[in-house]
Amino acid sequence: MKKEGIPIVSLTAYDYSMGKEMDQAGVDVILIGDTLGCVIQGKQNTLSVSLENIIYHTKIVSNGIKRALLVADLPFSCSYSVEKVIESSVSLLSKAGAAAVKLEIPSNSELHLKMLRELNSLSIPVFAHIGLTPQSVHSLGGYQVQGNSKSKRTAEELLDLAIQIEKCGASAVVLECVPKDLVKQITDSLKIPTIGIGAGIHCDGQILVVYDILGIGEKPPKFVKNF
Repeated sequence: MKKEGIPIVSLTAYDYSMGKEMDQAGVDVILIGDTLGCVIQGKQNTLSVSLENIIYHTKIVSNGIKRALLVADLPFSCSYSVEKVIESSVSLLSKAGAAAVKLEIPSNSELHLKMLRELNSLSIPVFAHIGLTPQSVHSLGGYQVQGNSKSKRTAEELLDLAIQIEKCGASAVVLECVPKDLVKQITDSLKIPTIGIGAGIHCDGQILVVYDILGIGEKPPKFVKNF
């Protein structure tokens, strides 16, 4: 879709009925996000979400999906070793019905790049999530824009990380809360698609938490239009 210039439409889903409606409406990518920890479980962040939680919600959403790409989040508890990431990803694809996984990449570290390379070697599609990575909320000092003069992650670091991610075989890059000029630079530098959340108009697609656009729950982020 990137080559054709067709925007990628992506939303989160957590149950059969919502997933089915999204699929029938033409949503391209449906994510079983670890945001379920906040919007379903009522937690303050995503850190306590378990692999079993993600598997359960992926299974029930998959029952209503016929055409959309179903992506499942790799929770924080599964991202501490290459072996655990591989084991968890295999479970999400073979047991839960996902077609790809999303992995947060908090830094340009050899560990996380190796995770990507190993998953790619097993033909497991990976959406690599950079910028504001919610699983790193404590080390980032909160939910703050990344890639500007005030952030812990500089623009140069994020651009280099995106390029390295593509080289390691990622299928797409998710950019969260990154300045629009940097997003354009990253998007223009990559052959794989970029999908943004709170990252402006220059991505190849957008993803949002469905509860936010429906106005359900707490006050949504300022970049979300309430429908």
